[in-house]
Amino acid sequence: MLDAANYTPRLKALYREKIRPALKEEFGYRNDMQIPRLDKIVLNIGCGAEAVRDSKKAKSAADDLTLIAGQKAVITRAKKSIAGFRVREGMPLGAKATLRGDRMYEFLDRLITIALPRVRDFRGVPGKSFDGRGNYAMGLKEHIVFPEIDYDKVDEVWGLDIIICTTAQTDAEAKALLKHFNMPFSS
Repeated sequence: MLDAANYTPRLKALYREKIRPALKEEFGYRNDMQIPRLDKIVLNIGCGAEAVRDSKKAKSAADDLTLIAGQKAVITRAKKSIAGFRVREGMPLGAKATLRGDRMYEFLDRLITIALPRVRDFRGVPGKSFDGRGNYAMGLKEHIVFPEIDYDKVDEVWGLDIIICTTAQTDAEAKALLKHFNMPFSS
């Protein structure tokens, strides 16, 4: 049986034991607090036009995201009305979840080892999707690549945005950090 008090996620232990010393040597940091680390992972599903026609779609997306994230997802709502899209202020349009701590490391582990290899025609994630401040954004066309989602019970296949926020100051430092976590970059 798993002892929750003494449990440390696999990638968190890997970060402490191997990745931190490797990054410290690679970039020549003098202080341990300068070493980049994962801050949070933000997951987002946008329902778009389906949510405008049927408000239950956002609830369905939130339920699926809750299964993927391992914590309750929040339904996102429209900030203002847009007549051209038939969107009213406060209308549910999607779902989001912010992962920190152990859940963040568990999700990253499942993403890299299980979900990404299950993507059809997968050749790696683009290495240029950094924002200039050490954060990495990627998208999946289908959320069903996660093993928590039962394909037979899915009523709609959603796209999933994944933003990995780090404390790195530059894109090169963030890319090095994610490479040490075995993120499969294509370039």
